[in-house]
Amino acid sequence: MTTALQPHRIDLGDVVLRPFVASDEAAVAEALRDPGILRWTAGTAVIRAPADQRARRWLQPRIDGWTRGSAIFAITDADSDQVLGNVSLRDVHRVPDQAVAAYWVSPVARGRRLGARALDAAARWGFTADGLGLHRISLDHSLINEGSCHVALRAGFQLEGVMRDYYVEPTGKRHDSHLHARLATDVVPSAS
Repeated sequence: MTTALQPHRIDLGDVVLRPFVASDEAAVAEALRDPGILRWTAGTAVIRAPADQRARRWLQPRIDGWTRGSAIFAITDADSDQVLGNVSLRDVHRVPDQAVAAYWVSPVARGRRLGARALDAAARWGFTADGLGLHRISLDHSLINEGSCHVALRAGFQLEGVMRDYYVEPTGKRHDSHLHARLATDVVPSAS
């Protein structure tokens, strides 16, 4: 049984992690124009939707995600509230005390280490008793998605191994994937 989560905000000073809202659709639509976001994180249902419907198709389950047991954050500029990316902890407690992380950063915000900072902040919150009370957070990415690997490592997610032919693109092409994880007991310097 999935347990609803209480939506949460995390303030990082110049950036705020907050739940997505319907008015984020234009920023999500802009992000989904990026071939990398479409390829690695959008999902088959979004990719197969007409381009003008992709943002709504991607956004709606993320808005409702908290009620379905996933902590899904928009990474936003603290001053303008512009959506710069996404970080999520999904499948919370599907396996006891564990979750799975995912993330993307819009092209306009890349190069600022926002992905690593947001992933680190979400993990730190997820490990606390006042957060999600997790012990382990895992994530995976295609080996050829080197940017995602850099984000994971900067955020303290240790490389655990390679999963052969794990990631399948909507075209059917398969890729080996890295498996990373971070434990609540890991000593990790802040990704700031």
